Amino acid sequence: MPKADLNKAGWEQSEFPILCETCLGANPFIRMSKQEFGRSCGTCARPFTVFRWNPGEGARYKATVICQTCAKVKNVCQTCLLDLEYGLPTQVRDTALAVQSEAPTSDINREYYAQNMEHKMTDGTTSMMQLGGRASSAGKEMLKELARTNPYYKRNRPHICSFFAKGECKRGTECPFRHEKPADNELAHQSIKDRYHGQNDPVARKIMANHTVAQGLKPPEDQCIMSLFLSSLPDSATEADIRTLVVKSLPHVSSPELRSVVHVAKSRCAFVNFKDRTSAERAAEAWAHGLDMDGERISVRWGRGKNGGAANNAAATTSNSNTPPAVTTTA
Repeated sequence: MPKADLNKAGWEQSEFPILCETCLGANPFIRMSKQEFGRSCGTCARPFTVFRWNPGEGARYKATVICQTCAKVKNVCQTCLLDLEYGLPTQVRDTALAVQSEAPTSDINREYYAQNMEHKMTDGTTSMMQLGGRASSAGKEMLKELARTNPYYKRNRPHICSFFAKGECKRGTECPFRHEKPADNELAHQSIKDRYHGQNDPVARKIMANHTVAQGLKPPEDQCIMSLFLSSLPDSATEADIRTLVVKSLPHVSSPELRSVVHVAKSRCAFVNFKDRTSAERAAEAWAHGLDMDGERISVRWGRGKNGGAANNAAATTSNSNTPPAVTTTA
């Protein structure tokens, strides 16, 4: 690329894509086509080198959809946008590691942000996802339990035949597409930007919801319950410490969504009250393995509803007792 061509400043050229094992395929001998500046990145909108290949027999042709700079910033595959280390959606990983996405939303700011991140990585500055080494042990345990260790080649299957869905496909067994009825649910409607930034990802929500139920934190049926009960707190913990820990461990829940924190120091427990049910459920998903504070593991359970005693009332009745209040949990 000529240095005098200012219009191509920041455009990306690469020799090989950043791919996960699933997207690369089981065949060790793959032929790829390469097209410089073949399309604009799905996240930062900058032109980049596009690679296209067939992962193996019976699979559809796949291509890269984001540039390498964006892939390195979030440590994801250029095609499926899943984390390269754990094989999970970025929303699941960022929730477990308490990483807040800082990417802007407008097109111009996205390009400027991508260029700055590229310069930082070139200079040897740590990328955003290297902060995962500072995450709590509870978050790391969550990722290890949910991580996909083996390739999932079923994800490379051909797309569903649109003619078959309309009842008009006449190619039969010679049709290269799948003859199945498409499922009309939220999993069928995913946005590249939402998947990349870890926001409103239906696949991530499903994974975290199932994991929360498996850990005994199934959301109660009473929608009025918006409190979580923390037990086994350190002796030195204060209400301010608990509030700071809650805000730092929930990257997708802002401070205004936190109603109050009721701390019972004598019983080493606390109630975290949220303003809405969605925020409480997100907190339960992020704290499925508990919380780490001063080297100790804090247990998390749902609070009780009005029929079982309000959270604040339960905290008040236990202020003169050494035993923390019982909470309703369902497996």
